[in-house]
This record gives sequence, C-alpha cells and structure tokens, in this order.
Amino acid sequence: MDSVYEKIEDAEIWIPYGEVFKHYKSKRSDINKRVRKSLNEKEESRIEKVCFMNMCMIQDHKGNVLALDKVNDSYTGTTFPGGHVEANEIFQKSMIREVWEETGLTVEAPKLGGLYHWHKSGVHYVITLYKADKFTGELKSSEEGRVYWIPLEELKTKELATGMEHVLRILESEKVDECYMHLEADGYVGDLY
Repeated sequence: MDSVYEKIEDAEIWIPYGEVFKHYKSKRSDINKRVRKSLNEKEESRIEKVCFMNMCMIQDHKGNVLALDKVNDSYTGTTFPGGHVEANEIFQKSMIREVWEETGLTVEAPKLGGLYHWHKSGVHYVITLYKADKFTGELKSSEEGRVYWIPLEELKTKELATGMEHVLRILESEKVDECYMHLEADGYVGDLY
C-alpha cells in the first residue's frame, strides 16, 4: 500500500491516503472472493460420486476357491463373495463382513490384491479385490446365492458374472493390479494396468 501511495505522490497527484487505502481494501476483498471462488470450483471439479465395493477370492490350500453363484436381477453368474462398503466402514472390515454374510466364513488376514473400477451414470464404481487363505466357520449359502468349493481352473469354465475374467487376471497376476472398464459402442471394455 505504501509503495502505491509513493508512486501517486511521485506523479504529483493529490489523493488523500485514506481514499487510496479504502480503494485498495475494496479491491483486495474482491480479489480474495474471486480466488476463493476459483479454488472452490477447482476443488469441486475434483470431487466425484463414488460407490465402493469389495470382493474376495478365498482359497482352501487344496487348489479350490470359494465360488458364489450370484442370483440378482442386475448381477448374475459365478463370482466371488463380496458386496458394498457401508458408510464409515473400513474397506477390509467391510469385505470380512460381506464374506461372512454370504458364506458363513470369517476370513483372517486378507491381502489387498487390486482394483476393478468403472464409471456409469456419473458414479465411479470401485471394487477392492482381496485374497485370503485363512478362515474359520462353517460354509453356508445365503440369499445372495449358492456357495461352494471348486477348483480354480473349473471355475473359469463356468458362466462367470460380468467382469470376472478381469478379476481373475488381477488376482492371479503379479504384474496386473488394476482394471478400468471404459464404455465403447459395443459395451464395456477392460484395460489392465
């Protein structure tokens, strides 16, 4: 402010200091408002609606995996147990809960194996994929569908639920961690990373 007023005096213009200060203060307020608005717009453009889900490949040390024949209007076929993450729920705890609800088993020390995700109708759907080989409990089916042990190679020959071929590639690979499904004219296509 002082350097601006010095320039005014050097130009031999007489304006009361109070007027210059008042003008500067009003401009600074406008600038601050514009900066705050710009920052909020940038922040809002980085925020998207997300739906978190999970899935777990459970192995029994005999070459078998736990399969779920899902019976649901929108998602059917052979898959692994899993479901939605509830509000304020830790991802791993959500996966443990979902497995228990659908199979009667409590998995221990599950390991994060990758991500499977896509965008649809303005929502980013993200499935965290886990692997587990330690569990307790007694196997039982639920309203989600029948659960049973099956050799992994035999599972691959069944009518798999949408996207399961990508889930299997992620969970069986040491090099692939993620699949993003993008929409093309013929439907969704998976890109592996």
